[in-house]
Amino acid sequence: MKLETYLSHIEQFLIEKLAETRLDGYVLGISGGIDSAVVAGIADKAVGKKLFCLLLPCDSGEEDERLGLDLVKKLHLSYEIIDLSNSYHVLIKTLEEKALANGKPLDKLAHINTKVRLRMVTLYAFAQARRAMVLGTDNWDESYTGYFTKYGDGGVDLLPIVHLTKGEVQLAAKHYDVPQAIIDRAPTAGLYAGQTDEGEMGVSYEELDQYLLGKKIDAKKVERIEYLHKVSAHKRDPLPRPEKFQRE
Repeated sequence: MKLETYLSHIEQFLIEKLAETRLDGYVLGISGGIDSAVVAGIADKAVGKKLFCLLLPCDSGEEDERLGLDLVKKLHLSYEIIDLSNSYHVLIKTLEEKALANGKPLDKLAHINTKVRLRMVTLYAFAQARRAMVLGTDNWDESYTGYFTKYGDGGVDLLPIVHLTKGEVQLAAKHYDVPQAIIDRAPTAGLYAGQTDEGEMGVSYEELDQYLLGKKIDAKKVERIEYLHKVSAHKRDPLPRPEKFQRE
């Protein structure tokens, strides 16, 4: 199947899900990155004005908001900007005080994941108000390696591009007329200065794509990818449950 044909399939998938649920639309967080931009393009093509976008800076770099604005304006998307920085600082201050009092201070990852989970809370607040579903932006590479925050950017209703490699997402971006600056940008979650996806994962998206497509890559990279997949299984698997209660 050609990529363009599959993209049309995703568009139809979004149309059908709205019809099934009898809800009114979709809510999507726009990050200034290519994945959310492609999901925006797909959803806009599928449901038009039934898509509502949120730009949610949280101590973010100026580039994140600028590129996000470039996208929503170029595609004429409905959107709102909500700066979560103050809310984040108030929450972190409270959490740190309580954590320190109990001898277990918050680490860097707890701070980062709190930012992402605040965005999830905001997206669902708007989704409930608008009778909408939250669209996720994880691609195949991120889903396979668990490169997402559990109950953060992983807390969504639908994953439209979860079967696309990063390379396919880049091709899809051209199909949906995503601004070139977003396509060319180094993949980053924008959670702290200098952060890049590939730097954190320890493997490039090109290597991940090749691995997922069954092509040969360096053995050390294979080991790294398989490790990431194994330790992140809990993010993808259904929640563990005890055996069913057999009532008398």
